[in-house]
Amino acid sequence: MKKEEWQEKGAGHRQRLREKFLEKGIDAFTDSEVLELILTLGTPRKDCKEPARKLLEEYGTLARVLELSQSELSKSPGLGDKNTFAIHFIHAVARRYLQQRLKDKQYISSSRDIADYLVHAMRDLKKEVFWVMFLDASHGIIDSEFLAQGTINSNTIYPREIIKKALEYNAAAVVLAHNHPSGKVLPSPEDRQLTSALYKALSYVSVAVLDHFIVGGEQKPYSFADHGLMEQIKQDWPGDLR
Repeated sequence: MKKEEWQEKGAGHRQRLREKFLEKGIDAFTDSEVLELILTLGTPRKDCKEPARKLLEEYGTLARVLELSQSELSKSPGLGDKNTFAIHFIHAVARRYLQQRLKDKQYISSSRDIADYLVHAMRDLKKEVFWVMFLDASHGIIDSEFLAQGTINSNTIYPREIIKKALEYNAAAVVLAHNHPSGKVLPSPEDRQLTSALYKALSYVSVAVLDHFIVGGEQKPYSFADHGLMEQIKQDWPGDLR
């Protein structure tokens, strides 16, 4: 096949994928087709079907591919800098969208959206990160931020930094979250100690800690509140905000 014929055939295939998306939406796509279209954003005149297939074959899921680092992607055959840029950009846009979708919603009615965001933002990170959501007096969501990275424990999470941010947002309550790169979501003794320490510190400035989520892999995030651990912390602390 001549180069001109191959390019024409590839252009036709990409156009059919675009039309398929416009007509039927993302649910009609396989993960391979989704990834192929993402890669074409970086190299619109290059056939990206085979690189997309190989990425999924090696890493298993679209989510895992989107979380790959620059160095990991560079090892995959058929991918250039523009392709890896497209993958990282799409993933960053999705994260920002999920984060901004939470703003101005009620925390109590948005648990699924919060879980979706946390899993997307944290599930495949190689290092632990610590996240805080700030809520107003009616538990409306003001904003959220990542405040620390590295080994997450009571020695690396400084209460004064969270207190400072809470006061800046004029927050009445917070929700905490961090990830376990191992994929396990059960809290360690250090996780319990950290949650208790932050609960006590924030109570001095009348900011309540409503929950602490642990994220690991594709699993549903572990909730301290749902498992009764927040209630235990409240009962153990005489300075509770009740």
